[in-house]
Amino acid sequence: MNEQEFLAAYDPRAYPAVAVTVDVVALTVRSDALHLLLVRRGGPPFEGHWALPGGFVRPEEDLATGARRELAEETGLGGERLRRVHLEQLASYGDPDRDPRMRIVSVAYLAFAPDLPDPAAGSDADDAIWLPVTALSSRQLAFDHDRIIDDGLERARSKLEYTPLATRFLDTEFTISELRAVYETVWGHPLHPGNFHRKVLSVPGFVESTGASTERGGTRGGPRAKLYRAGDARLLHPALLRPAREETVR
Repeated sequence: MNEQEFLAAYDPRAYPAVAVTVDVVALTVRSDALHLLLVRRGGPPFEGHWALPGGFVRPEEDLATGARRELAEETGLGGERLRRVHLEQLASYGDPDRDPRMRIVSVAYLAFAPDLPDPAAGSDADDAIWLPVTALSSRQLAFDHDRIIDDGLERARSKLEYTPLATRFLDTEFTISELRAVYETVWGHPLHPGNFHRKVLSVPGFVESTGASTERGGTRGGPRAKLYRAGDARLLHPALLRPAREETVR
């Protein structure tokens, strides 16, 4: 039997049905706190539970396209603003009993960007909110989304150590203090301003000066802060380790 004959005789119904979904761990910084996008399910299964934005991948979509569509539906983002969102594949989740409907494999994505707008619940959700990650324990989550969220938060925190992705939480131009605030917010730990400033500027390609400064000095007066933009580095060397990991390395 040649390949054409094999495909003509192939019957996918001879195998158990498996569906594929995408779920998005979308993070942003609001009011100096790390927030996660959640939707409240409007129907079964897990009706009334909170969940990550996500859904079934459409036949014509690849996985990343499906994830961007789901994110756009819940946030109202589109065009250039959606393209600015950093989106990367996180992991796949395929426990046989993770969804009571049928065997469903979910491919999770991690997304983050600055100033994401207030969410608007999609057609299959009752509500959508940006929830501070510190308040997650107050919400009853659907499926295995607690595990996916834990994995997404750890990925985000670790990537800030060895990549320049913290700059994706900020506008095109930013101060070192604003960059430090992202690290403190995502890591949940205060950092020494002077040490952080020195470390950032010692990493080749992490940030580059715009040659401009803020219009005003700090809240307590003083000189205007220099403005920077993201450099061309893809990896940070040396890495900026979390305080707890820094102690371990020492």
